[in-house]
Amino acid sequence: MSNRLNTFGARGTFDTGSGEAVIYRLSTLAAQNIGHIDRLPFTIKILLENALRNLDGFEVTEAAVRALASWDPANPERPEIPFKPARVVLQDFTGVPAIVDLAALRSAMARLNADPQKINPVVPVDLVIDHSVQIDRFGSPDAIRINADYEFERNRERYVFLHWGQKAFANFKVVPPATGIVHQVNLEYLAKVVQLFDDPDGGQVALPDTLVGADSHTTMINGLGVVGWGVGGIEAEAAMLAQPIYMLMPEVVGFKLSGELPQGATATDLVLTVTQMLRKKGVVNKFVEFYGPGLSKLSLADRATIGNMAPEYGATMGFFPVDDETLSYLRRTGRDEALVTMVERYCKEQGLFRTDETPDPMYTDTLALDLGDVVPSMAGPKRPQDRVPLSEMRQSFQQALRAPLTERGFALDDGALTRQTTVADNGHSATIGHGAVVIASITSCTNTSNPMVMVGAGLLAKKAVEKGLRTQPYVKTSLAPGSRVVTEYLDQSGLTPFLDELGFHTVGYGCTTCIGNSGPVPQQVAQAVTEGELVAAAVLSGNRNFEGRISPIVKANYLASPPLVVAYALAGTVDIDLVNDPIGHGQDGSPIYLRDIWPTQDEIRATVEAVITPEMFKTQYGNVYDGNDTWNAIPSEGGTVYAWDAASGYVQEPPYFKTITPEPEPIAPINGARVLALLGDSITTDHISPAGDIALNSPAGQYLQSKGLEKKDFNSYGSRRGNHEVMIRGTFANIRLRNLLVPGSEGGVTLHFPTGETMSIYAASERYLAAGTPLVVLAGAEYGTGSSRDWAAKGTVLLGVRAVIARSFERIHRSNLVMMGVLPLQFAEGESAELLGLSGHETFDILGLNDDLAPKQMFTARATAEDGTMKEFQVTARIDSPVEVEYYRNGGILQTVLRKLLN
Repeated sequence: MSNRLNTFGARGTFDTGSGEAVIYRLSTLAAQNIGHIDRLPFTIKILLENALRNLDGFEVTEAAVRALASWDPANPERPEIPFKPARVVLQDFTGVPAIVDLAALRSAMARLNADPQKINPVVPVDLVIDHSVQIDRFGSPDAIRINADYEFERNRERYVFLHWGQKAFANFKVVPPATGIVHQVNLEYLAKVVQLFDDPDGGQVALPDTLVGADSHTTMINGLGVVGWGVGGIEAEAAMLAQPIYMLMPEVVGFKLSGELPQGATATDLVLTVTQMLRKKGVVNKFVEFYGPGLSKLSLADRATIGNMAPEYGATMGFFPVDDETLSYLRRTGRDEALVTMVERYCKEQGLFRTDETPDPMYTDTLALDLGDVVPSMAGPKRPQDRVPLSEMRQSFQQALRAPLTERGFALDDGALTRQTTVADNGHSATIGHGAVVIASITSCTNTSNPMVMVGAGLLAKKAVEKGLRTQPYVKTSLAPGSRVVTEYLDQSGLTPFLDELGFHTVGYGCTTCIGNSGPVPQQVAQAVTEGELVAAAVLSGNRNFEGRISPIVKANYLASPPLVVAYALAGTVDIDLVNDPIGHGQDGSPIYLRDIWPTQDEIRATVEAVITPEMFKTQYGNVYDGNDTWNAIPSEGGTVYAWDAASGYVQEPPYFKTITPEPEPIAPINGARVLALLGDSITTDHISPAGDIALNSPAGQYLQSKGLEKKDFNSYGSRRGNHEVMIRGTFANIRLRNLLVPGSEGGVTLHFPTGETMSIYAASERYLAAGTPLVVLAGAEYGTGSSRDWAAKGTVLLGVRAVIARSFERIHRSNLVMMGVLPLQFAEGESAELLGLSGHETFDILGLNDDLAPKQMFTARATAEDGTMKEFQVTARIDSPVEVEYYRNGGILQTVLRKLLN
């Protein structure tokens, strides 16, 4: 039996079409006049069902159910609500540390003479390996094999570990490399829309398919009517272990769509338009829900493209409700008919099914778009929300060359505008100038999940080849689909040879260029760009184009539809008006325009309908977990408990549980604490959490050198997230961090008070830990803003920091600190370290911290100066709920789960 409560009498049964299942009916709340269920946004209804089904009086309270049922767009109050997703998806960069923590929990269970096999994800977890393939080879049939070989060579240690994990853990599956991108695999295969799980109270329970993913573009699944978004690693681990994720009651912005896309406009053009509009509107941390008759004119793949870019327009989600198109897509992708029937019946039973006659829900705010107003577009050169109509591209690029850096330009003076240089290769040469396209990449699940734009690219390539056009010789071309289904339908339609002819050979199945894994540009091209001081360009069908992300030699990055990626590879420059100027010349010298090779919607649709079948999806996903022979050949290391390798530079057992006891120790006081860092306002997780390149002389670099590695083998912090020895040395090591204990400094340095020496934060931490001295961080307002990074909290606790005292905290980072056993303390309103006259040279005591800890308890903090004078001030423990008290008492969320399983 579970500890769930049926306080509202919502538990009942319904006919799935294949038998009875338990349902938690939202209509029972309406019958009791609780809230206004019929007028709620679809997203709020799904969160409400989640709370209603998981109601236990502790993690999920009756108050949370009532608050969701009574959601009011006019009410400024935003209480914190719980969310327990049905499943979790991971990619390999962010997923490895989560599985490392589970493996470490098993090791702890073994040391405590308990059963390690009790440690498993509680909800289904799928990890898709997609972030590690890089485009080293391109433009040849063997590129895909060579890139895959390099991938395995570089990542073998991580892959050996994940290969062990998929066999050792229940509820955990790994989709091997060279299969697809996590969000496209989720859309085409993993997602069910409605899940059917074993019910702890008997039978099976039907519930909306919900998830979180350790990747920001998890929102792609919103196009399928599935609630889900990206979270940090700690929240993902909490969800894996069936712990609630707490969030503020969301605001929901309604986006009304009408009309239909005109001839020549693509889903990419639409999403870039939507992104621009929503950025202007301001939807950061809000739900966006699409409604209106225009939804019926959008394919599900179009919707998924829009959902995918929710991070780019700033929203938590970009949600499309379930409707007839959802059911059709499930059938088109080979899902079982029994599932489709259940989805339809369940969603209609719960008021979660949309039609054109569905009354508009109430929303916090709204905006609208007539799809007929969408025009062919790109976005860039530095941000995804900076949409440029194709007809204005040349003018826009030329303006960007002159614009100041503060206006996202390149600040070239008149004398620099006409620079040109020559690319020489094998006796051939080409003259290039600013705007030369050196990377043209069909990449990213954003677009490769959409057959209309992929077939459109293939048809454009066919027409171009037939007219004698060729890709410019200095362009690095690539095609990296998000699933193998794309390859099959391009093959079946006869379009692959034409893409190959233009250099768009398949280079791998993974994120590639979209996440910066574009690989090196040919040396002669890179040399020409560098020596000519050119603003070179990349055109890609991805979702992010920030400067420096795509390639170190490319300054102007433009997002575009796959057909436009091919078009710009032919043109070889973004400094061209493709609407009015020829894209090239035929073999007879006659001009050829983009309109001459652009396929019509009818041509594209006819090809898609002729070649794409449900059997393609069934075949390609039939062996999705064991279809990679190289992966299958990896020898499994260890059995139930992982055999940690002390020599590994990528995977090490973290120390969180090495001394854990079956029962928690009493809450330890914080006395005589030293300040590790004195920081100002708006310290972000980028300042705290290690990311990017590992510097040669940094503590992490010195550690890797001690292991015999050269700088070229360091890889990045991201790739080594499974090794705490690297990550702890990078914590607070950001080169832009200003620790006020060392005035005028930048980077991860601090003052070690016992000796008066200035040293790295890591080195000082080692000395304090050896001496048994607790540490605190003093900070200003908005501490921990930015992306949710698990190592911003994990690194903090491993450095020996017991508490962070700040003027205010970013919500997710505050929660992460608690989940790792670090005490967030907030100065009283109007007070700060500066206003209290604290220099950071004091020692600190938190008076009265003991087992009587309660949510948001007030404490007296005492600062003792070097001359012995004392100053006392009030702080509030930002442990905001009884659940968080339990986490802190146990030393963190993972320790809490471990002890529950022990007891």
